[in-house]
Amino acid sequence: MGLYAEVRGDVGAAAAPLVLLHGFGGTSGIWAEVLRHLPPDIPVLAYDLPGHGLSLAADDLGGAGRMAKAVAADLAARGIERFHVAGHSLGGAIAAILALRAPEKVASLTLVAPGGFGPEINGSVLSAFALAETAEEMRTAMEAMVAPAHAIPQDAVDAMLAARQVPGARAAVGIVLKAILSETTEAGEPRQGTLPVGDLRSLPMPKYLLWGIEDRILPVGQAQSLEGAAAIRLLPAAGHMLPEECPQEVARLLVAAVGAVAA
Repeated sequence: MGLYAEVRGDVGAAAAPLVLLHGFGGTSGIWAEVLRHLPPDIPVLAYDLPGHGLSLAADDLGGAGRMAKAVAADLAARGIERFHVAGHSLGGAIAAILALRAPEKVASLTLVAPGGFGPEINGSVLSAFALAETAEEMRTAMEAMVAPAHAIPQDAVDAMLAARQVPGARAAVGIVLKAILSETTEAGEPRQGTLPVGDLRSLPMPKYLLWGIEDRILPVGQAQSLEGAAAIRLLPAAGHMLPEECPQEVARLLVAAVGAVAA
């Protein structure tokens, strides 16, 4: 089964549409507020990744590498040969892999609190998020993903719980979590696999990196790995869920990325 994508504008006719990739346990809906701040003339494909949302039964369920394969195949099937790509968290790792595998196809690369830029990761919060069965458990996990000042609305908690009730959804989230937390320390602490940052630094396309200083899932210090090779912006009073916490800032960066390239 193929991937589902929310499509805005004529992506087939565009020289390079904008591809948006969400993070672990999310859907394309995480970009809703960001899209409201993007100019309407930017064509967009916002994917539901394999095992998520309306791509629950899609092929290539697993880690970032397999998901990148699924996204690349879907773009090829749509006849899209060149694109801007932006990814949040797990989606950031997928975006980076797309750029590494086919740099000639990627007009710009925007990474929003991306996975894969250092081994440290808050596996306990991700596990709690994956296993949450009650509203209280889900709220606690979701609150750990944002800055303390950011409120989580009850309808967001309810929507996430409802999504987990879809047959196969909880099992799919578990498979993805296992792929993310693929390594452990000698003390048994979960760690994520890392990307070849040196290769990423040398990629030719414009690169942008956005990170929240109060990120409690992926430490903001991991942003240093792209220092000097990407335009980096660190946001104060922001946690891990930047598309929801700071949609205007994310949209501003995407406009800059798309506008910087003559596709």
